[in-house]
Amino acid sequence: QVQLVESGGGLVQAGGSLRLSCAASGRTFSTYAMAWVRQAAGREREFVTGTSWNGALTYYADSVKGRFTITRDNDKNTVYLQMNSLKPEDTAVYYCAAGSYRSIENLNYWGQGTQVTVSS
Repeated sequence: QVQLVESGGGLVQAGGSLRLSCAASGRTFSTYAMAWVRQAAGREREFVTGTSWNGALTYYADSVKGRFTITRDNDKNTVYLQMNSLKPEDTAVYYCAAGSYRSIENLNYWGQGTQVTVSS
């Protein structure tokens, strides 16, 4: 089992950048594929990006390709989401999750979420 805690959200102007972090507890972090999922108010959850257990495989939603980058540090039990060229439509609660690098249905563990707000 793994517990996840996100940090790094906040308010940023359009065109700006933020880096989210997700710290995981448990010795098995390095065996999990990890992902970031977001949910805007009144909308369904959207799978944003994911990475395999060793970082060799990644997936990005079309909406964030070229702007967001997912990385992980297994020594630090942490996964990161670097978000550049942010747009107002990126405003959402961002969740870190474990279990798959490209499928919401296979995500088994979730963090509590961190709010990202992009002003125009």
